[in-house]
Amino acid sequence: MIPVPNSTAVTWPEMERSPCMVGIFPVVYYSVLLGLGLPVNILTAVALSRLATRTKKSSYWYLLALTTSDILTQVFIIFVGFILQTAILARAVPRAFIHIVNVLEFTANHASIWVTVLLTVDRYVALCHPLRYRTVSYPRRTRRIIAAVFIVALATGIPFYWWLDAWRDADPPTALDKVLKWLHCVTIYFLPCSIFLATNSIIIHRLKQRRHSGRNGPHRGKTTALLLAVTTVFIVLWAPRTAVMMCHLYVASVKRDWRVHLALDIANMAAMLNTTLNFFLYCFVSETFRRAVGEVLRAHTWHGTQHSRARFVPPTLSPLQLLGTKCSVGGCHKPGVPVLTQHPMGPCPRDAALLHPQSCSAGGGGSSQLLCSSNEAAKLAPGELCSPREEAM
Repeated sequence: MIPVPNSTAVTWPEMERSPCMVGIFPVVYYSVLLGLGLPVNILTAVALSRLATRTKKSSYWYLLALTTSDILTQVFIIFVGFILQTAILARAVPRAFIHIVNVLEFTANHASIWVTVLLTVDRYVALCHPLRYRTVSYPRRTRRIIAAVFIVALATGIPFYWWLDAWRDADPPTALDKVLKWLHCVTIYFLPCSIFLATNSIIIHRLKQRRHSGRNGPHRGKTTALLLAVTTVFIVLWAPRTAVMMCHLYVASVKRDWRVHLALDIANMAAMLNTTLNFFLYCFVSETFRRAVGEVLRAHTWHGTQHSRARFVPPTLSPLQLLGTKCSVGGCHKPGVPVLTQHPMGPCPRDAALLHPQSCSAGGGGSSQLLCSSNEAAKLAPGELCSPREEAM
């Protein structure tokens, strides 16, 4: 059948859609990725928030923002986009829902990538312009910059409300499809990677110079190694998706060629793997991060143990009688004096004086009282008596 043009549009022949060559594997893959990636990213966020609050370093705030955007990417793209919308609901959802999800997906994606750009620029300024870095980098300013990046990411995600994914777009693509796909590739890959390559090259050159002069500190070297690892992993994992997008626009359609369909599935799975790997990169490079993660895990374990122990009271212990307790000293009974141990044959011990430095009269209420202040009682040994003194009026 040959397309016949008319006065308004061109009708293209409807051909059989290309089959999905990977079957159910993407559903299993994304489910495992979400089940593993979401908990480790939450753990990473908690550990980084402690380090950022404790050290006041801007690099930890950028890493915390990167982890937060990775969590949003996993929720909106992996869970809502791939698992819920595609696998469970089989795309049988209102079009408005699809468009809104597109905006949220691209917002999270842009935020994740451009926070990484900020981290790269921060390390570049710290290494190449250290004096200026001390005046421009501080936590409150860093948080404002991060907030601005998230706002800009939302603004750049709004045009993708009209995005048509590669499985359902027009064939041949319309002018709007070409503009949005080029904008997507430039925003998430070409421009960030250009910045990464330029700044990383300068950073590596500067580190080599400092290494030759013996002025490179181990902490700064590890921070830079972490930055290089994060950016390198991003460049490698996102390259296939960008290449497939260009191929889809100018070579063959995903709907018409099963090989492009297969390549896009694999490219998407590789790109989403980037949201989970950062935790393992941090653990591998940074000993400080490993200690922070260990503190979080130990604190969680300790709180769980305390909560389980709080349900049972050991039978050998008796509760303190803080009200109505009598202090028996030679027949003297004064209610309301808290004691840990009753001593029926002697005056109030040190323990009672520590809790409540009140008088306990000897011999039924003479002028000579056994009074202890808290400071004096703290100097006494357990069971030692207070020195007698005159009762205060």
